[in-house]
Amino acid sequence: MGANVTKRPDRPRGSGGRLARRFRKQWPARVALAAIVAVVGYYEGSFSLAQASGRDAERAFALASYDGRTTAHLAATLSGPEATASDRLRSDKLAITALRQDAVSVPAAAALGFNAQMRGDTVTARRAFTYSETLSRRDPLTQLWRIEDAVAHGDVDGALRHYDIALRVKPETSGALFPVLAAASVEAPVQARLVRLLATNPPWRDGFIGFVAARGTDPLATAMLFRRLDRVGIATPESAKAALLAALFASGKVDQAWSYYATMHPLAPRDRSRSGNFSGQSDTPTPFDWVVVGDGGITGTIAKDGFDFSAPASIGGPMLQQVQLLPPGSYRLQGRSIDIDQPDGTLPYWTLVCQNGRELGRVTVSRSSQGSAGFEGVFQVPAGCPVQTLILAARPSDSISGLSGRIEHVELKPQSPGGRK
Repeated sequence: MGANVTKRPDRPRGSGGRLARRFRKQWPARVALAAIVAVVGYYEGSFSLAQASGRDAERAFALASYDGRTTAHLAATLSGPEATASDRLRSDKLAITALRQDAVSVPAAAALGFNAQMRGDTVTARRAFTYSETLSRRDPLTQLWRIEDAVAHGDVDGALRHYDIALRVKPETSGALFPVLAAASVEAPVQARLVRLLATNPPWRDGFIGFVAARGTDPLATAMLFRRLDRVGIATPESAKAALLAALFASGKVDQAWSYYATMHPLAPRDRSRSGNFSGQSDTPTPFDWVVVGDGGITGTIAKDGFDFSAPASIGGPMLQQVQLLPPGSYRLQGRSIDIDQPDGTLPYWTLVCQNGRELGRVTVSRSSQGSAGFEGVFQVPAGCPVQTLILAARPSDSISGLSGRIEHVELKPQSPGGRK
């Protein structure tokens, strides 16, 4: 690389070695450069490290060894993660030649940097990648190395800056970078700076928010991230909020899931069912909303004025459900149905089931073939059953047309000591 690269002193450790040690400890998943090269290479074009075979690169070099592009191409090919020590030595020589032929060859500079890093020569790697970035910020390998280097020095802002660059110039690298960034975002120092970066509205913001909501390593930390985003005026998509709430619930953080739900629906009651007339239903419901379920041909649709359902003949099972957090006590279920014409033994029913699978009873839905009809019943919630699911289920029907109908309204609420409430 010679005169084309000016040696720079090692970067100071930002706010000191103490911060650097803390940052390295807190960053739970650093970028493994050798493992990511294959991902980056998949998306590269003519200078791909993964797609171009060594034989083709050798043939191109034999035909045009005077061309800095073909020389750099071969140097890059020989510097891949599976390269041998002799491959890397040859790659270095070719990269130096390529830079003499073309002083602004980014692939050649990056190949020198990667070879040096694989040998543990960080000083040379930093010099090479600094030169590569001076030539162009669009080289993914350079940006990935700069992320790794920033993490090693405890430079949170630097790492995030290079994440931003890498994701802007090569959105395809999100598959490799989002998991690492999501894992890092659980730590308060990283999360605070990440919120500031997301507030600048980078093009990858919504994709990352959706990823961390559904696949983040710590739903509680993600909930804190979303609250911080809300405070700085960044509207989190409803789909991401629903995915996060589902992740909190699935991980056993039920109270935290309800707390987050309450920020979305401040007036939602905890001691009774919600949305009895099915109005205001989100396109991305959470476990605390009405969720249409079904299998074997059972279908259901939530409309503004009720829940329409159907089930084929001889098929039964859940059709609709909503998670409850009812304290121990007596609860009355009341509602209205319409267009249900079935014999008594095949009418649909409501049931309340504890999280451990214990069923707390059933309330049969009334026949309503001549118009709207009411139904009601009582459930007793015992101690030791803090989470329940209210379920509308179909019984297998012998009718050729199967089962169909509508629930116009349903409500489960505490029953007063004297009877109804």
